[in-house]
Parts: sequence; C-alpha cells; structure tokens
Amino acid sequence: MDEIGLRERKRQRMYETVSEIAIRLFLERGYDAVSVAEIAAAAEISKPTLFRYFPAKEDLVFHRIADHEDEAARVVREGRGAPLESLRQNFLEGVAQADPITGVSDHPAVRAFYELLYGTPALVARMYVHLERSEEALATALGGDLDARLAAGQIIAVRRVLAQENWRRIGAGEPVDAVRAVALGDAERAFDLLEAALPRYS
Repeated sequence: MDEIGLRERKRQRMYETVSEIAIRLFLERGYDAVSVAEIAAAAEISKPTLFRYFPAKEDLVFHRIADHEDEAARVVREGRGAPLESLRQNFLEGVAQADPITGVSDHPAVRAFYELLYGTPALVARMYVHLERSEEALATALGGDLDARLAAGQIIAVRRVLAQENWRRIGAGEPVDAVRAVALGDAERAFDLLEAALPRYS
C-alpha cells in the first residue's frame, strides 16, 4: 500500500513539475512560440513521456486549474443545504477570500496566468471542454436528468460570467477591494435569479 502511495505521489509531482515548467515558458515567450519538445527538454524527460502525462499541449496549462473542473459538483455533494444555497455560499466565500477562480485577484502571477489563458485562442477553445466537464459533473450531482442538465448549464454559466466581470473590472484598473464589494452584491443578485428560475434546487 505504501508503494502505491509513493508511486502516486511521484506521479502527481511529475504532473505539477512539468505543468509549472510549461506555464513558465509560455509566460516568458508565448504559448505558440514554445514547442512540446522544448518543454520536455526543460523538464528533462522524453517527449513520449511528456505525452503520457499530458496528451495535448493545452493540458499542460489546464492542469493548474483541473481541480476546479468538478468544484461545483463537490460543493453540491458535500453541502448540507439546498444545492443553490451551497453554491451561493461557496462563491461568496471565494470572492471574500480573493480566490482567483472568482476573478477577484490582482496578484501579478494570477493576472499573468489568466491573461495567458484568455489571450490564447487554443486555450480559449480548450476552456469550453473544461466548462462542459464542469456541467456534466454538476448535472450528475443534481440528479442526472434533463432538468439537472439544464440547471447545471445555467449555474456554470452564471459562475463564469460573474468571474469574467470581476476579472474585467480589475483589468480595467479598479482596486481589488472595490471590485470585491461590488462582486459580492453581483453574486447575491445572480444567485437570487437562479433560485427564482430553478426552485427545484433552491
């Protein structure tokens, strides 16, 4: 059992190390200017080994936010109240704590990462796969029927739009504290609308 645990820890370290090396190179030179072969060389592994961990170049970037893919589903599964109330509290806590996934962060490293993400066409396209998987996971947590899938699509879209609005305001130069105050009100209003539209999950 310990051997399995050790192998898994080594595997996770490899994922993290290679992903961070790739992101550093992308930030320095641009996503399209860095080849997979260069990343493998910088990580001191072979190109086939890199592809065993990351089948696509985009995966090197999305590994950093992979744990957010089923975040909404986890919140619903672990919540003690109604799904939308649990999701509301989760998002509000994220805003209050300046969680980058809510868009309320002006940390230079966070800004650089999201500028890479939203400023690279290949990564923007890959983002839709990330969002679809988030929707699928949330729909399953909500029951898996058509109503659940429709609700999951709306909930994930609201979370995305709120985060992008926060990101836009900070990018325009507004102080993070001012954006946070507005973001809390925006989130409350958005979840009020969701609860009115989706009473089954309220």
